[in-house]
Amino acid sequence: MENLKFAVVDLETTGHSPEKGDRIIQIAIMFIEDGILTNEYVRFVNPGQKIPVFIQELTDITNTEVQNAPLFEEIAHEVRDLLEGWIFAAHNTNFDLTFLQKEFKRCGIPQWQGKQIDTVEFSKIMFPSAVSYRLKELTEELGIDLSAAHRADDDAKATAELLLKCIEKVKHLPEQTLSRLHKRSFYLKTDLSVIFYLALVEARKKTPSSNLSQFRGIPFRQTGIIHNLESRKLVYPTSQDEKDQLLIQAYPSYESRSAQLQFMDAAWNSLRTGIESMVEVPTGIGKTVSYLLPAAIRAIETQQAVIVSTYTNHLADKIMAEEIDVVSKALSVPVQATVLKGRSNYISLAKFAELLLSGESSYDNIFTEMQLLVWLTETRTGDVNELNLSGGGMLYIDRIRKSSSVLAEDELGVDYHQVALENCRHADIIITNHALLLSDGPSKEQIIEESCGLVVDEAHQFIHAAYKTNEIIFSYTNWKYVMGQISSEADGQVSRRIEEILVRKRLHRSRERSNLLTAYEKFSASFDVAIHELTGSESVKRGHVKGSRLHVALEDMKAERSVFETVFQSMNDFIGKAASYVKQLDLEVESLSDKEQAILAEWHYWIDELRVKIGEWVELFLDKESDGTVWIEQDQRSIPGSLTVIKSPIDSAPVIRKALKSLFVKEKGVIWTSGTLSVKSDERFVARQLGVAEEVPVLKLLAPEHFYTGAQIFLIDDMPNIQQVAQQEYVEEVAEAIVQTVMVTEGRLFVLFTSQDMLNQTHELISDSGLLEDYALIAQGISSGSKYRLLKSFRQYEKAVLFGTNSFWEGVDVPGNSLSAIIIVRLPFSSPSEPVFKAKTAQLNQSGKNAFTAYALPEAILRLRQGFGRLIRSSTDTGFFIILDRRIETKSYGKKFLEALPDVPVKKVSLARMVDELNNCYNK
Repeated sequence: MENLKFAVVDLETTGHSPEKGDRIIQIAIMFIEDGILTNEYVRFVNPGQKIPVFIQELTDITNTEVQNAPLFEEIAHEVRDLLEGWIFAAHNTNFDLTFLQKEFKRCGIPQWQGKQIDTVEFSKIMFPSAVSYRLKELTEELGIDLSAAHRADDDAKATAELLLKCIEKVKHLPEQTLSRLHKRSFYLKTDLSVIFYLALVEARKKTPSSNLSQFRGIPFRQTGIIHNLESRKLVYPTSQDEKDQLLIQAYPSYESRSAQLQFMDAAWNSLRTGIESMVEVPTGIGKTVSYLLPAAIRAIETQQAVIVSTYTNHLADKIMAEEIDVVSKALSVPVQATVLKGRSNYISLAKFAELLLSGESSYDNIFTEMQLLVWLTETRTGDVNELNLSGGGMLYIDRIRKSSSVLAEDELGVDYHQVALENCRHADIIITNHALLLSDGPSKEQIIEESCGLVVDEAHQFIHAAYKTNEIIFSYTNWKYVMGQISSEADGQVSRRIEEILVRKRLHRSRERSNLLTAYEKFSASFDVAIHELTGSESVKRGHVKGSRLHVALEDMKAERSVFETVFQSMNDFIGKAASYVKQLDLEVESLSDKEQAILAEWHYWIDELRVKIGEWVELFLDKESDGTVWIEQDQRSIPGSLTVIKSPIDSAPVIRKALKSLFVKEKGVIWTSGTLSVKSDERFVARQLGVAEEVPVLKLLAPEHFYTGAQIFLIDDMPNIQQVAQQEYVEEVAEAIVQTVMVTEGRLFVLFTSQDMLNQTHELISDSGLLEDYALIAQGISSGSKYRLLKSFRQYEKAVLFGTNSFWEGVDVPGNSLSAIIIVRLPFSSPSEPVFKAKTAQLNQSGKNAFTAYALPEAILRLRQGFGRLIRSSTDTGFFIILDRRIETKSYGKKFLEALPDVPVKKVSLARMVDELNNCYNK
């Protein structure tokens, strides 16, 4: 590969469109020969116009720096000649090369011709688990220096190093992986096939030395197996001094806290005696290690695992990565832990092998296969959540998720989910998530059967997980996607490929084919009629509108049941004919080639998907006896594409108790713990929703003394009353408050909303104003990426503001100076029209209870407490909690919110006064 020569280019410009007059202000080219950076060309360019202010701030390139620089017309030939004979590389060639070619054309010189490499495309393949593919974040993750992002010279140099890192990684891939990558690389957008070809040639000259396993010719890294450990004897420490000594071994700077030791004792007592307990644990006492220590001791003592459940897979991985070694250090013995997730979180190697054979041809599918081939050489878990994929890639992943416990002979011992389950048999701590514990299936039953107890962390979220896990969701776009996979007659689609196999095998029957197509037409037509019924009726049009989204309870519609019956019958008929269509192939499967078997397996996969969907259809539209509430959601701007129908239980407690029944029957200890398990006005609020018996007390521990001394609460008293003004007027005042606060705190600010619509309006208003151009405005639902990717971006920028909705009110940890203030836009009441909330409050009202005081108010108070918990994560943290909603001081229930917050100074002030006080604090 040493004979490849790369010219790595980066441009800084006045904007994105040369057709509209945008021009280059800096160009940098880094030349790579024989894998070494040999030369560089860096020039400022006079754009012949003023550089926009925001471009100056972004690039730190001023008008003064470019005023004596040449126009691009003066150096265009020079640049064109420099690039001749080199492979053009850039981080997004679609911008840099396209812009440059248009500038060459404008200057009347021939466009550049040659091969090109896009390091965005390349790095997505070679680093499929990277958090972000933006140059700044990617280079930081890979340890590449990029001190001045958005300067062409620094960006080009960083891109050159990134290119070399990608090439270096290619060189170490096994031959079988390189062969598959090379075959697929011809479908890519840039000329990466050159690199994969040369790497493959080199790999074939070497003696294979890979330590990877192979599955049907696919190299993969096998996950580690946990084995039983002998001769570990532990005794739970009974005295305070013994507990302190244990914790000092893990934390040399440890300071004894009575609340932490109390929690350890409560967890131990529950696990030892097999009782249920609830413990509210405030931030700052080391909650996780406090339950892991007694859990590990009990597990080693009984030789049975303790299950630890938390809300998300991310948090489960975090406990595994950050806490288990701490516990081992404290106990002076190795503690064995494993993470177990739901089966569908793992890749099925067999399904992947089938799809590789089946001949996928779309860019998204080919690209995702390449990412997976590289990822399998490095993943130790097989957890597909490690991957950072496009939307099209996620559709591919859905087809290769593990969905069955039945394994082929060659999958035994190598299937990632099976190995994870086997590791549970030998682990001391099994870390999982709420969704798995609330699901049905042998995985959950196995770990419960073989465990000696359960710790439920973030226990209040178990309620939300109970609703989500038991939801049934119909999505119009998803149904049409599945229907399209099996009905399309286009070349390369599974229907056409199955027909070709039948013809080759002389098994094709025109009548059966005609019957299949007729059955599909009837199914499709009846489905369209049902969709029209769901989207076009007057009752739907009169539904509640929230922003552009409309939702209405299914029971409020006057839909004809017969319409849904017809879909069920026609769908059943089509599935039967689709199965019958390939019956002869199923009987002669042994005579089929591997590729033909893969195509047949794909046909069966899509038929099985339809079988799942027919069950959902019955649950949603035809089963009148089941519990729960069903509602329709759609965006009025996109009908029927946005149509969603959701069914959810109304009560969480029965769902939870049923899911954990075997734990309670066998009297295994269960510890419910969270920072928010109670409300002063209703201490059993969370307990009731978890189904915890009245006789089980809620033990409430106190935060360390002086823990919240760095916090202040501001109530802004000159905001408009949210219930008396139009939303647009309120949004304008909110935007003003955010801007003024950001100017003083210099970012490091969360703004928490209860409505995505209000978040969008506020973010748009601030962005359009240009008042915070110097700041990274990261917005949930607008900025791309998951909650945790957005959070990582927030931490990376010194000047950042994060706009978040419901999921950012809790489970977010930003310790230290990274977060200086939180703005609460409005008190976090659930929307009265939110379907489950509406059904729940109706149920309470019917039983003679006041739904507001029994449910709406305590739920909102808990959420506000959770929001405050994001601010102070350690006793050295400082921060300001700013509430803009005046109802906290104008309504009688407002004091209940304040009583629920920690005892910190509360100041009722005008916005201007608050800004002055913040200014004084920062000046000090």
